[in-house]
Amino acid sequence: MTDVRLVSLATASPPYELVQDEVLATVLDRFGERFPLVERLAPVFANSGIRTRQAVRPLDWYLEPRSWPERSEVYLQGALDLFVDAASGALAAAGLEGGAVDIIVTASTTGVATPSLEARAMTRMGFRPDAARVPVFGVGCAGGATGLALAARLAAAQPGATVLFVAVELCTLAFRNDDVEKTDIVATALFGDGAAACVLRAGQEGFARVSGYAEHTWPESLEIMGWRMGDSGLGVVLSPFVPPFVQKKLRPAIDGMLQAQGLAVGDVDRFICHPGGAKVVDALESALDLGQGALDAEREVLARHGNMSAPTLLFILDLVRKRGLPPRSVLTALGPGFTASAVTLAAV
Repeated sequence: MTDVRLVSLATASPPYELVQDEVLATVLDRFGERFPLVERLAPVFANSGIRTRQAVRPLDWYLEPRSWPERSEVYLQGALDLFVDAASGALAAAGLEGGAVDIIVTASTTGVATPSLEARAMTRMGFRPDAARVPVFGVGCAGGATGLALAARLAAAQPGATVLFVAVELCTLAFRNDDVEKTDIVATALFGDGAAACVLRAGQEGFARVSGYAEHTWPESLEIMGWRMGDSGLGVVLSPFVPPFVQKKLRPAIDGMLQAQGLAVGDVDRFICHPGGAKVVDALESALDLGQGALDAEREVLARHGNMSAPTLLFILDLVRKRGLPPRSVLTALGPGFTASAVTLAAV
């Protein structure tokens, strides 16, 4: 395949810090009497492995009922700011400006933007009018791997082109307090906001070469992960059976995806995995025979930032590369579909 390189990578977080203990205390105080389920599920906050998260609005904002138009307006403002921050960082790290970008791939599933985010960012970023725009919606937590693979494919198809990939999610906008279900409480304990961006080119200098990519979607698994639409906006669909599903089903899928690249699990020096949550991290380590504690960077990012959906995987990649990217790594993420997405990297 064409030699596509990851030239640069940058991350961005919004300004408001959510401390897990404070979120739990506030949720119990405000909603405990009205929704007894909140108190019964309080251990989810402590067992999530999360200490802090970042959000586009302060905690008090989420305590009031919010309409779909209100949430949409916050998404358009907050996601755009994070897009610009992450994209500007990645371009600066590559020694480029917005006018050098030929193709922009944007992965975001936590809000609806039409025109999409990269179009709204054109003036602020200085993108050229002829830059190709490729918005990607509906891939959720898998977006970091799926979007990166798509960006690599586009860079390979047009050698010499500069491709900018941006993943931005405002998962906190799914916090619900009007019709609380179990998954809403889990979302309140788990999700944060963030963005990440990278620059890709064919045949250029970079810190890693994209040597392969693959996806696997399990039939009749639509109910495992996704969104449900309500009067006040998006609500999370998240099956409690994700960890056992990963434990049972992931390894055969990974084996098949790697086999198509002439590889096996034993050929991979480091799996870089979207953590989902603490139990999912445990299931990933078990399914891939990694040994308990192997996914240390995953746990660290989860503890600092929570589950940011698509950008999370790139936050972890950024941490791993700063500590020294091994010769061969495989990025993996699970998302609605139910789909596993993987990208193989070779350090250069």
